Amino acid sequence: MSNPENQITANNFIRHIVADDFVTHKHNGKVATRFPPEPNGYLHIGHAKSICLNFGIAAENNGTCNLRFDDTNPEKESVEFMQSIETDVAWLGFQWTAKFHASDYFEQLYQYAVQLIQQGDAYVDDLTAEQIREYRGTLTEPGKESPNRNRPIAESLDLFARMRAGEFADGAYIVRAKIDMASPNINMRDPTIYRIRRAHHYRTGDAWCIYPMYDYTHCISDALEGITHSLCTLEFEDHRPLYDWVLDKLQTPCHPQQTEFARLQLEYTIVSKRKLAQLVNEKHVNGWNDPRMPTLAGLRRAGVTPAAIRDFCERIGVTKQNSWIEMGVLENCIREDLNENALRAMAVLKPLRVVIENYPENQVEQLQVSNHPQKPELGHRTIPFSKVILIEEDDFALVPPPKFKRLIEGGEVRLRGSYVIKCNQVICDESGKVIELRCSYDDATLGKNPEGRKVSGVIHWVDEQHSMPAELRLYDRLFNQPNPDTLDNFLDAINPNSLEVLADCRVEASLANAEIGTSYQFERTGYFCVDSDNCAEKLVFNRTVTLRDTWTK
Repeated sequence: MSNPENQITANNFIRHIVADDFVTHKHNGKVATRFPPEPNGYLHIGHAKSICLNFGIAAENNGTCNLRFDDTNPEKESVEFMQSIETDVAWLGFQWTAKFHASDYFEQLYQYAVQLIQQGDAYVDDLTAEQIREYRGTLTEPGKESPNRNRPIAESLDLFARMRAGEFADGAYIVRAKIDMASPNINMRDPTIYRIRRAHHYRTGDAWCIYPMYDYTHCISDALEGITHSLCTLEFEDHRPLYDWVLDKLQTPCHPQQTEFARLQLEYTIVSKRKLAQLVNEKHVNGWNDPRMPTLAGLRRAGVTPAAIRDFCERIGVTKQNSWIEMGVLENCIREDLNENALRAMAVLKPLRVVIENYPENQVEQLQVSNHPQKPELGHRTIPFSKVILIEEDDFALVPPPKFKRLIEGGEVRLRGSYVIKCNQVICDESGKVIELRCSYDDATLGKNPEGRKVSGVIHWVDEQHSMPAELRLYDRLFNQPNPDTLDNFLDAINPNSLEVLADCRVEASLANAEIGTSYQFERTGYFCVDSDNCAEKLVFNRTVTLRDTWTK
């Protein structure tokens, strides 16, 4: 096994830890990681950082990485969430060594709790939740011991068995670790490790009415799977003493090393599962996979590629310091990837009719245009050109602003991949709105500018007769403030312009059979992806990202 030196970068301190562990043979040359999500929602961009870290560290060191579902809270978990997690991890490009569930270990976890009670390291308590909070103390004051802390071991064992048998109501009893009520670390003040909860589990059904707590379950699951490096975000740093205490008391043959890193904090984004669920349930968005959502399902539907997300996670690095990442960093990764790999096409969002008066009446030319200007290996496509075409409304101006380099009355422009045209006449409706242009073309200008000819600019177009109707959904950032989580009500920061639907667009005919999920750069417009709502009657495209950063301060 090896850890290639070129993988040890300055912005990932965990790579250095693993490299040092190889030198000292701390884990006998083994690297085993895990990604342990709760199946209570869809994964988001923050999870992508953890996925890339855990699977990446394992791959770089010829190690293993398990996918483990932390399913100890049945009231919030479902098969839908579990399946979505599997889909997202695979989509990002990773394959787990083995798949486990915390619920696989319920019997072992129960027996370990029995062992703690037998050793005098845990007890059954009947304080109410309110009393437990009162007894816990504060950050500056120690807690006080429960009257049940010294309950006889035999009595605690009997009560725990009866808890499992379903004799007691929810909340009547809990099992607590017996550690130190005066500890400066509140997590060590006799934390709860089991509670009664009558809830149907999506995997174990009604076999259990008691469920273990996360902090107790997590460390034992790691140990049972032989994990060497348990990588967690910084909020678990204060939980590490409990992680170690449980494994030390149980004397498990494997004692994983917990290491904490800074979670991903991305501007203009919410990553709280509770708040994301609120957005979905209150219909501020159209489901977990709405392209405005920071979920991996939403990013995928928007047209973001796995490569762009992996590149983003590598760029931001892995550190111990919490910091905010500008949204522009992610968007630039997306642009760079799509600029390199997305096929080119032409789409007109707000069509303006152009009649080329000197073009033959029934003639249709088949013009060859490149699918990607920097990648000739991607070949060419054929687009039709005839007497009537469509251009963007914004590419013509009756009264042009300064430095306007598009079409004006009496002026010329080049049509992308086609001819130079000249606007001879403007047709307006009764309100003065321009509805049609009468133009002429120069048949000597196909693909070239005659010597001495000055053309103000290049615009895109589609053929009216041979183009396809399309709906373009212009998605933008869901929030218009960089840190919506800091507000009293994060919903106040929702961007009212986060979605604009253009129902009467036209796209070139080559896109008629475009497959769902395929990305295109619509020239001069932005990067778009074929949506799952796409149908033969109307093509549907989602804007992934604009060509340039429109949010630059």
